Amino acid sequence: MKRVSRVVGLLFLASTGVYLLGSGLLEPVLDRPELLGSLYPERAAVITGFFLELINAVAVLAIGMLLYPILNKHNEALALGYFGSRLIESVLLILSAAAPLILIQLSKDSITGGAAGGTDYTAAANMLTEGYSLLFQIAMIVLGLGSLLLCTVLYRSRLVPRFLSILGYAGYAALLASGCLALLGLESGPVLYVPGAIFEIAFPLWLIFKGFKQRA
Repeated sequence: MKRVSRVVGLLFLASTGVYLLGSGLLEPVLDRPELLGSLYPERAAVITGFFLELINAVAVLAIGMLLYPILNKHNEALALGYFGSRLIESVLLILSAAAPLILIQLSKDSITGGAAGGTDYTAAANMLTEGYSLLFQIAMIVLGLGSLLLCTVLYRSRLVPRFLSILGYAGYAALLASGCLALLGLESGPVLYVPGAIFEIAFPLWLIFKGFKQRA
């Protein structure tokens, strides 16, 4: 189990890293759909960002698969719920990451199609950016719900110290609240991401250097 815990820890860190890099490349494109014609020249950055987001989605699913047999020994229902949430999150992330690729194609069409279709292209671009945001927020809600199940198993089983489980509870509850507020059109601010960000650094580092408790 020591080897598995290390792989899971590395996947957590890799997932966070590639997500930050990918979103850093994609968000500047998504923030300006009204400048549709200027996006096509930046297609290399968008394609790179898409593949980074794809790697993130694969890492998310791999984490769920590797943790399932460990969590299943302590609570089958919660383990299955966590795996299911990571599967759904992975699919949502892939779907949302595809939106910028479509946006780049629209940019190309708007350039080659001329001004006559500009309004339609811009409307489609706005729909894509809104769809991207919606899918992402739903993915974060699914992540929050599923990870609360993970923290419940961790807390009850003492697979890791309970302070980590409590930090996870705080982080994912805040993430869940942030996602729900975003769906309602309300700004939550970055403060709600802080506890979850700390957990997603502390938890994988613990797994890499300490691993799960062998006799929980």
